Amino acid sequence: MIQEDSVYLELILEPIRVCAEYKPRFGQGRKTGITLEQFQSLYQDDPFYSWFGLDNPLMYAAHKAAGGMTSIYRQIGIGCERLFRQILQDALSLSSAAVNWSYEIAGPTGKRRVLTLDARVPVTEIARPSDRTRFKEWMEISAETLRVERSILRVLSGVVFEIRQGYKSKDAKRQNADIANAAAAYAAGYLPCAVLFSSQIDADILTRYRMERWLVLIGLVGHNDPFVSTYDFMREIVGYDLAAFFDRNKQTLRDEIERILRDLLSPRTP
Repeated sequence: MIQEDSVYLELILEPIRVCAEYKPRFGQGRKTGITLEQFQSLYQDDPFYSWFGLDNPLMYAAHKAAGGMTSIYRQIGIGCERLFRQILQDALSLSSAAVNWSYEIAGPTGKRRVLTLDARVPVTEIARPSDRTRFKEWMEISAETLRVERSILRVLSGVVFEIRQGYKSKDAKRQNADIANAAAAYAAGYLPCAVLFSSQIDADILTRYRMERWLVLIGLVGHNDPFVSTYDFMREIVGYDLAAFFDRNKQTLRDEIERILRDLLSPRTP
């Protein structure tokens, strides 16, 4: 195990571990959810649910598993975001301030809101000249591939990233927010790039994002194209072999997920 592995593993596993503690709420408005005993009391006191035997512990386990597995995907995404940002800092010698980016918008009532994207690389702040040249060339070729106007291309100062573990949901609200983020990024002189750690993305969403001038990197391994593959980009442009990191730590990741799934599939809380 190389030196950074333990640090990087903790970044991605720490948010995932909370999934084991997931408890469904059953419409009760509790932030922490309810226990099996509270669920049975709630359903036994409801004549209709009681007639059907819905107070069965297996029903509780099904709710816990369904919500918990949704939480697993969400928390893996959070872990990926943290990991990606830290790798950018370490591999490109960037400061914490450099890899973070936000902008303000006015809401419907005129109140200002701060919106953030998951990571940023300002080209001029990359420490080593060779890294800076390589990243700048990648950024410019990416922009040309997206047919970004040359007047905009000339003022691009870096890239902002939106990190996802995958993108299978056709959430129109999320898509519209991302498109607005892209417009804000270009206005601030940044190329917007969506980074997926998995290879799963809806084809319609991929087409729409690229039409809106988002660069989209997908979790393809062995594709040999840093303009398409997340892992090729990380290895060839950032200078860190992320696919190799996941491969050599896959047993630790699998063991952690199996433990969490066993807890979620049991009606008893851990």
